[in-house]
Amino acid sequence: MITVPQLGYAISTEEHPPNDCVRNAVRAEDVGFTYALISDHFHPWVDAQGHSPFVWSVIGAIAHATKRLRVGTGVTCPLIRIHPAIIAQAAATSAVMMPGRFFLGLGSGENLNEHVTGARWPFDDERQHMLEEAVEVIRKLWEGGYQYHRGRFYRVEKARLYTLPDEPPAIAIAAGGPEAAELAGHVDADLITTSPDKGVVKSFEDAGGKSKAKYGQLTVCWAESEEAAKKTAHEIWPNAAIPLTAELPTPEEYGAVAEKLVKPDDVADAMALGPEPERHLEAIKEFADAGFTHVYVHQVGRDQEGFFRFYEREILPKIS
Repeated sequence: MITVPQLGYAISTEEHPPNDCVRNAVRAEDVGFTYALISDHFHPWVDAQGHSPFVWSVIGAIAHATKRLRVGTGVTCPLIRIHPAIIAQAAATSAVMMPGRFFLGLGSGENLNEHVTGARWPFDDERQHMLEEAVEVIRKLWEGGYQYHRGRFYRVEKARLYTLPDEPPAIAIAAGGPEAAELAGHVDADLITTSPDKGVVKSFEDAGGKSKAKYGQLTVCWAESEEAAKKTAHEIWPNAAIPLTAELPTPEEYGAVAEKLVKPDDVADAMALGPEPERHLEAIKEFADAGFTHVYVHQVGRDQEGFFRFYEREILPKIS
């Protein structure tokens, strides 16, 4: 048995149309996943993924289609494409529709999604400062009443949210390195990251996050054979092996980089592939050993039902 308090599911909006995302959330709840994080993109990473619905519409449908599943954004960027005041309203509405079941995952975003309004794409350190201020704006609006904010990056003028949950939702911050992890701890948020990096966990805990939730995203590709899984992963999710995840502006450019640089074995090195339970369990254990309190699993490709049956039979019974 592997001791992980909760095992969750990643709803990949880049790979599935909106109604399928809702059905996948229902299926995740049925097989025993206790929570899910849903991605928030304007574009998919590469054209082969094929989708990118508006996440807040999908969350509204999931709220009514599920009964127990906790759902968080994994993650929303409140910096450029959507003002943090609007994210505050969207999250508050979602939390009212799912009492006690919604949390807000935030991150500093990617040029892939944020350039679409024509705004300048900021440097990484500037985006971290913008994110910190955005969290301040969101929490201020959740307090109720008319609010004002005149900061370095954002202004809010006499704004009031009338639809608020009884308790504000938790906030989690995505961190790919120690600086963002420190920010998450500093603003009293939970942590989200995509690799079992003990250094990121330590930076987060040292900055005040010791008692907070730590979500690790594990990307896998279940298939009936390892070769089939490798083929699917290379076709659908080559971005797993592309390090420039925040800078390129279009799926076409990610696809061009993948075609030149990413081989099937590169993607295989970046995720657990195939039908052997031990590979999936070992990957989950890496996160548990690194100090993560939650692990949520992203199944690459169209065959979500095969993945659900496999995890229901072979993986979830071995998690305690």
